[in-house]
Formats: sequence, C-alpha cells, structure tokens
Amino acid sequence: MHELSIAQSLLEVALENCSSKGFSRIGSIKVVIGRASGVMSDALIFGFNALKDGTVASEAALEVEEVPVSGHCNDCGADFTTEESYVLSCPHCGGLSYTIGTGRELMITEMEVF
Repeated sequence: MHELSIAQSLLEVALENCSSKGFSRIGSIKVVIGRASGVMSDALIFGFNALKDGTVASEAALEVEEVPVSGHCNDCGADFTTEESYVLSCPHCGGLSYTIGTGRELMITEMEVF
C-alpha cells in the first residue's frame, strides 16, 4: 500500500508549509489525483486519517479531486477523455500513437489554514 507513504509525504508538505507561514491549524487539504497515477483515493484518505492524529492537521479533511485520462491521437488527430485508468489505444480510431495530456497528476492544490 504505497498510498500510506504518499499520505505521509502530503502531510509532511502541508505541515511544513503551515508552520513556515505562521499558521497553527490545518482545516483541509485538497489534492488532485490523476486516474492513471496508480493512487487509490480511498486508501490515500484512510492513510491520511491514520497519520494526522497528534498534528496541527488532526481535524483536517483530505479532499480528493480525480482527473480523468485525456490525450491526443497522433493517428486520427482526435482529442479524447476516458474514465479508464490506462489508455492502450485511441478510443476513436484504435491508433497506437497518442500523447497523454492529463491523468498522471498528484499534487496539493489548496490548503485551508488558520
């Protein structure tokens, strides 16, 4: 379960930023996770909730926004978006030459601090 180590890293970054800016409490952390990142949102939230006790984020909520996989097919020229985690071929023409645009993200986008 690599989500636990990812949750630990997210928490460390949030705590460091909170402290360095002079805040004393974190109310929420919003993260963006691409479907092709290999991170399971439920497991990440579970890990975060297990690690936050005893920190200034003890009452914080981890909010997850999932980003679908999107890309551009070099064969037919179509842009595509899919809810699948992986793209093996263009969903329009079946072509194998494509560029992935979104779906691999994993980042903190917002923090509510006090």
